[in-house]
Amino acid sequence: MNVVIINGSPRTKGNSDLLCDEFIRGAKESGNTTEKISLREYTVNPCKACYACFKTGRCVQNDDMTEILSKVKQAEILVLASPTYFLTMSGQMKTFIDHLLPKWQELGGKEVYIIVTGHDGKTGLKRVANDLTDIFSYLGNTVKSIIWGEGVWQKGEVIGTKAMTDAYQAGKNIGGR
Repeated sequence: MNVVIINGSPRTKGNSDLLCDEFIRGAKESGNTTEKISLREYTVNPCKACYACFKTGRCVQNDDMTEILSKVKQAEILVLASPTYFLTMSGQMKTFIDHLLPKWQELGGKEVYIIVTGHDGKTGLKRVANDLTDIFSYLGNTVKSIIWGEGVWQKGEVIGTKAMTDAYQAGKNIGGR
C-alpha cells in the first residue's frame, strides 16, 4: 500500500519525527511503500480564501502544496503527526490543512493514522487528536488509530515509551495485516 506521512513538527528528530520513523519502519517491514513529508522542509503558504481553486482545482499560489496534494491524493494510507502547542496542532499542520481546499472533495477513502505528541497526558493532547479526527473523517476517511506521544517535550523523550511501540505496530498492521 502507498503510505504518505505528513509530519507537522518544526523540529528535526523531535518526538513527532521519531514516531513517524517508527511507523515507517513497521510499514516497510510489511511491504508497504512510504514517503514522509516533513512540512518544515516545504513552502506552504496560508490559504488566501480566494476560492479560485473551486473553478480551477488548483491553488493560485505557487508553493509546494501542489506537489504535496498530489501525493496525499494518491495515498491509500495517510498518517498525520503533530506536536501540541497551546492545546492545538502545530502551525505547519494547520496551514497544510487549510491548504487542502483545492482537492478536499478528492481526499476521501483513505485509512488515517494520527500521531499526537506533547508534554501533557492524553487530556492535554485530546483536542489535537479530536480536531484531526473530525477533519479527516469529514473528508470521507476512516481514522484507524491514534498514537499518543504523551508526557514528552524535549527531543528524544519519546524513545523507549509505549508510543514508540504503538507507532511501530500501527505501521506493521496497516491495511488489516
